[in-house]
Amino acid sequence: MPETKFQDLVDLVSRLRDPQTGCPWDREQTPDSLKPYLIEEVYEVIEAIEDGDLNELRNELGDLLLQVLFHAQIATEQKQFDIEDVIQAIHSKMVRRHPHVFGDQDVAGTDDVLRNWEAIKAVERAAKGGDQKETLPSILDGVSSRIPALLEANQLTERAARVGFDWSNVDEVFTKLHEEIDELKEVIRSVPVNNDQLEGELGDLLFAAVNVARLLKVDPEAALRRCNKKFKRRFRYIEEELNKLGRGPAESNIDEMEKFWQQSKLSEK
Repeated sequence: MPETKFQDLVDLVSRLRDPQTGCPWDREQTPDSLKPYLIEEVYEVIEAIEDGDLNELRNELGDLLLQVLFHAQIATEQKQFDIEDVIQAIHSKMVRRHPHVFGDQDVAGTDDVLRNWEAIKAVERAAKGGDQKETLPSILDGVSSRIPALLEANQLTERAARVGFDWSNVDEVFTKLHEEIDELKEVIRSVPVNNDQLEGELGDLLFAAVNVARLLKVDPEAALRRCNKKFKRRFRYIEEELNKLGRGPAESNIDEMEKFWQQSKLSEK
């Protein structure tokens, strides 16, 4: 039954793209035009996970799967690859990268698994690059610079940590965090302020904060999204309270808005 349903969805996407009988909008799409939708669906999946809404998660995973099939269908039409090639590629990769499950390799725990994973990926990168590769393959290869910078920083430091390039404990990172704050203050106090240095020091501060999150085993992206939601919730409380008084934020002042902000915090307890 699952195979039949999956094939039904593959056939549905193919029909949507049919040059004669398909949907005009679907026929016009390209991998480039679909990029915003792919990103949107990923974040909607994440939101459903964070909200703990299983029904919505089921629906959003379906939307994300549709995007995968859409890209595969376009590639099929251009005789590049098809959905079976996609499935075979990820299947082979998972078997290759789990020799402790599908082979005879022994591991003591998660740390061994991650070290082996990076070693296997290094071999794969070297094989892919061949002799034509001008730069030395890096364990950081594969971390996209197009993802949100907070997520990129987390992934970069995670990969470096897998080979031992890491802080010994979170207290060391707190020391670094305070150091970066002091350096940022120093740039701010300089006259005139050097904007390049300001951006650089602020970036160093954020990078250190990401390392605090990683060592505490907290997803910095999820933590910041949670903070964003909290800010929106509390600011809307301010707007609602001001609306009862017949005013908006522009007609208020910081003292009044701060009073309502504190009230919103109390209402959440």
